[in-house]
Amino acid sequence: MSRSLIFGGARSGKSAYAEQLALRLSAEGGKQVIYLATAAAADSEMQQRIVHHQSRRPTDWQTIEQTTALGAAIQEYSQPETILLIDCLTVWLSNLLFSENVEFPEVGQITPPTLFAEQRSEMLNALEQAKGDVILVSNEVGMGIVPMGAISRWFVDEAGRLNQAVAASCDNVVWVAAGLPLFFKGAPC
Repeated sequence: MSRSLIFGGARSGKSAYAEQLALRLSAEGGKQVIYLATAAAADSEMQQRIVHHQSRRPTDWQTIEQTTALGAAIQEYSQPETILLIDCLTVWLSNLLFSENVEFPEVGQITPPTLFAEQRSEMLNALEQAKGDVILVSNEVGMGIVPMGAISRWFVDEAGRLNQAVAASCDNVVWVAAGLPLFFKGAPC
């Protein structure tokens, strides 16, 4: 059983790398891949992105759409004979942040929804207790300019904290840039 975090910038190839890893692990171990998709098709652009991701997946992979209760999904679907591929943690973080349809101030303190702390804690606990292989995909959003707006800064900070917490729980941490993996933690996977 292994846990792997695959992260990188937008359009870096991280999802494709994670999918290839899941394919290889599945072929080697005869395990079923369960794809936990966190994106919701809220607009036409996101619908197109979802269709693009779906088109790359093998037809025998099971897809579970879970936009907020990721910890419960990990607990339910992680078994010794499965590989969970979770794509993507930063989309999930955004779902939690905007789960209550609250207007956030442009300047000042951000108070996240109660769901945020609850679900973050549940997900990290479920990851620690996972019974099968887990591959998590996440964006690195903190390498650029500090964004304007309190909510954007909060998101960058929390995405960074989430990536750090997940990386600490993972056996393998892989940074992907231009489709090429760089192994930060663990053996090449």
